[in-house]
Amino acid sequence: MSTEKKRKILAVLVDRANFGRMRTVMTAIQEHPDLELQVLCAGSMVLERFGSTWQEVEEEGFTVNSRVYMELEGSVPLSMAKSLGFGIIEFSSELDRLRPDIVLLIGDRYEALGAALAAAYMNIPTAHIQGGEISGSIDDSARHAITKFAQWHFPSTKRSAEYIRCMGEPREHIFMCGCPVGDYILKLDETLPTDAFRAGSGAHIDVERDFLLVIFHPITTAFGTEDEGQISSLLDALGELRKPTVFLWPNIDAGADHISKSLRVFRDRYAPDWLRFLTNLPPVLYQKVLKRCRVAVGNSSSFVRDTTFSGTPVVLTGDRQSGRELGHNALCVPTDRAAIVDAIRQQWHHGRYAPDELYGDGRAGERIAEVLAKVSPYVQKRLDYLERGESS
Repeated sequence: MSTEKKRKILAVLVDRANFGRMRTVMTAIQEHPDLELQVLCAGSMVLERFGSTWQEVEEEGFTVNSRVYMELEGSVPLSMAKSLGFGIIEFSSELDRLRPDIVLLIGDRYEALGAALAAAYMNIPTAHIQGGEISGSIDDSARHAITKFAQWHFPSTKRSAEYIRCMGEPREHIFMCGCPVGDYILKLDETLPTDAFRAGSGAHIDVERDFLLVIFHPITTAFGTEDEGQISSLLDALGELRKPTVFLWPNIDAGADHISKSLRVFRDRYAPDWLRFLTNLPPVLYQKVLKRCRVAVGNSSSFVRDTTFSGTPVVLTGDRQSGRELGHNALCVPTDRAAIVDAIRQQWHHGRYAPDELYGDGRAGERIAEVLAKVSPYVQKRLDYLERGESS
């Protein structure tokens, strides 16, 4: 393509995981001679109680061109639905101001869905990373909806690419590049600064010793029925084991307040001398912690994909990630105290697994940037449902 006018790619980041996974793509876009990177931060990235992660984006050498405030307090289904509505309004205003040529989205957050809707109705084509995957919550619907609005697709696995094809998306618009988070996980060492967990509260965790990393997000489709019981079982299991544990606060989804309350009650009631809570970790430090921990426990999608590159042992609890493609390093158990205890002991004893390439080989960022530079932008989508039986 001509270098007279660079193609503007707007990377939309809506939570702390987005930046970690989009980081190498953003670098590749920024360094590409035919592309111009724009960055929009929204969702929990702009909220102080989640660490104002947008500032970390600028500290990494990127310019944040826009910040969208869209989250309503409450962490209930009503507040999520209304936040999505506010997001569409605010994204529309910023898209009109920034005038990108392509909007680049990743994953399955409802905030990203808001950006996809705004872009579609403003005739701005969209590219989507990590489409075609299956999990166990409303995120499935959001992810597939973004796929149907997107013009180009960058799935992380072969199965995901096949699912996108079965959804009617033209095979020439599906690019199997792998997950970009692996681009730098494979290059990271495991050395942690001695003050890696200074921003948290609770017990001191020695970074030189083995420790558990725990994340438990709410399951929005089980709001009010399951979250409190599941987090109680998980905390009971951790209390039985009493291993040094770093527990990251949940995301902003409906049910997060229930989980947060359970964590605070457990902390205040038992004052555990083995448990430390953290609100947020910068993306690179988070990946180092995930790579360094003895076992990762909970229901975060990062435990599914990111650990395949590092071989970190994982215990997945509950149904939030049911349907995901798992590496051989992950065990799935119900959110039952005894089952969690047994699985953690098994994984702790096993130790590090060999990495695999289920989610890519560590070169996704450069591949995605090159495709974005070469594709021919279009708005009206053509769907090929009648060809779905053909081999891809």
